[in-house]
Amino acid sequence: MVWSEGGCSRLRDACLRGVAGAGPEVISTHPIKRIEVRDDLAEDRWPATIPAVAQLMRDGMDLPPGVTFIVGENGSGKSTLIEGIADAVGLPLEGGDRQSDIRTIEESSALGPHLVVHRGSHASQGFFLRAESMQGWITKMAELGSTRAWLHNVSHGESYLAMALQFMRKPGIYLLDEPESALSFASVLALMGHFDEVTRETGAQVVCATHSPVLCALPGATILELSDRGFAETDWADLDLVRAHRLFFEDPMRQLRHVVRSGHPSDAHPSEMD
Repeated sequence: MVWSEGGCSRLRDACLRGVAGAGPEVISTHPIKRIEVRDDLAEDRWPATIPAVAQLMRDGMDLPPGVTFIVGENGSGKSTLIEGIADAVGLPLEGGDRQSDIRTIEESSALGPHLVVHRGSHASQGFFLRAESMQGWITKMAELGSTRAWLHNVSHGESYLAMALQFMRKPGIYLLDEPESALSFASVLALMGHFDEVTRETGAQVVCATHSPVLCALPGATILELSDRGFAETDWADLDLVRAHRLFFEDPMRQLRHVVRSGHPSDAHPSEMD
């Protein structure tokens, strides 16, 4: 793997120093093989009214080994699914692992208590990493005297990437909710490389909700696209988010003219020129 920025490479090497020579652990199966919904979730109430959750209730969802990306528009159920899985396997909703004992959110997720998780090897190990609450988690660790308090002394993106590289290095289930929101382009590439490495060498499993067409381009990954029809495994090139980004970069003004005003008098609507 070639890293596009030296800083990302040095950070990655520093975070993984001391474990590189441990060698891969070969396991026969992956942590979470399938999730289903118990029949105690009301079909006419949220989150069952989300099409992806409704399909999950009918069909269940198989999760293959390696990396699975969950993509879709806002409100399609990505975070609901990720939070539900985290809750069902015993990971704190605000992020972290079972050993951290740092829980600032007491309630359960709306979906998690209703999930049945079919587990394989190392399903009891894992980490939930979410950008929106990570800083609060780091602050809480610092208050408790954790040795990871140094994460407060680097940028938001650097701390997020450092946590991913440090915690995601053993067999287990790793859940991430829109990690690209904290990361630069180069850091996204670094994270992709680590996804590939940890799943191949340890048998770890990654399930990641994302809006990034770059992140979900990881070769060999499974992509589940959520829509108003439910969810379906989809090739990268056929994703709506890939099509949308491709169209935008081909001709930005084709879309921008519908949402912004250029400021030039000739572009004003006649009713605005009185």
